[in-house]
Amino acid sequence: MIRVAVGSKNPAKLRAVEAAFRRMGIAAEVVGVTVPSGVSSQPFSDNETLTGAINRAKAAISNGYDFAIGLEGGVVETPPYGLFLCNWGAIIDQIGEIGVSGGHRLQLPEEIAKELRKGHELGTVIDRWANGANIHKNEGTIGILTRNQIRREQVFEDVVICAYAKFIK
Repeated sequence: MIRVAVGSKNPAKLRAVEAAFRRMGIAAEVVGVTVPSGVSSQPFSDNETLTGAINRAKAAISNGYDFAIGLEGGVVETPPYGLFLCNWGAIIDQIGEIGVSGGHRLQLPEEIAKELRKGHELGTVIDRWANGANIHKNEGTIGILTRNQIRREQVFEDVVICAYAKFIK
C-alpha cells in the first residue's frame, strides 16, 4: 500500500484522490495535510492555479509519504468569452519528480464573473449565488452550474489520474 499526502483537508479533494487511486487499482492510504498554496485565495490564471497546486504538493511531501498531491481550483479570463473555471493538479514523489494535469473548463455566468473581478472569492460568491453553504467542499461550482452532472470531486479525480500517468511504468 502506498501512502499519499494531499495538500488540503477539503473533503471533496480527499474523496477525489481516494477515488482516483481506487479507480487505478492502487491501494493507497490518503491523508490530508494543511499546507499553504503560496498563491492568492482566488487564483486568477492558469499559471497561478497550477503554481498553487505544485506548491501544495511540494509542501505536503515528507518522508512518510510515497507521493504528495496538490489540487487547486481557479479562474482564467478568456477574451472574448469571459471568465472560466479551471482546475489543476500536481503530484510529486520522494525524489522530486512532478506530474501535472489540468481539468475541465466551464464558462462562468457573467454575474458571478463580475463579483470575482471585484476581488471576491468564488467559494463565497457561489454560496451566495446558489443560496448554499460550503459548496466548494461538496459539489463545487461545476456541480451547481451543471446541475450535478459533473461534480468537483469528479473533475479532481480525473486530474489526479492524468497527473499520476507520469509515474506509471
